[in-house]
Amino acid sequence: MRFEQYQIIKKQALAACEAAGVRFPDAAQINPIILAYVGDAVFSLYVRLRLVPVSGQVRVIHDLDAKIVSAIYQCKAMQELQKHLTEEEMAVFRAGRNAKSAVPKSASVHEYRMATALETLFGWLFLKESSERLEELLSMSFAIITQMLNKSEV
Repeated sequence: MRFEQYQIIKKQALAACEAAGVRFPDAAQINPIILAYVGDAVFSLYVRLRLVPVSGQVRVIHDLDAKIVSAIYQCKAMQELQKHLTEEEMAVFRAGRNAKSAVPKSASVHEYRMATALETLFGWLFLKESSERLEELLSMSFAIITQMLNKSEV
């Protein structure tokens, strides 16, 4: 994308943000990478809120948060969660897993794709306003990951 195109798209996005009464877009119409972007923010906020009561030290919270939201641990959580997903959720999972994006060096392609699938699912549930199901899967993911961290830290 050229810089001029980026500037135009950015201006349109900012104008849309300023529009009154804008509702969430239809989650089914959004690119899985955008859903993953939203889901990443949702999961990060959830994790941070869960960690705030456990320590008054920002460094401890940050270190735990960084591990919990890493692609490696999100992949492990997604592998466990798959058996609890509905057919519709599995379709969203597959769309997220198969979405093409650059893979960072911190994770394997498989780990990154599975993490993207998890974040896509969270973003989709958030935008669908499926709060109960979102809370259930966020809680399950957090529990799976923290159990793994507890075992690895021993």
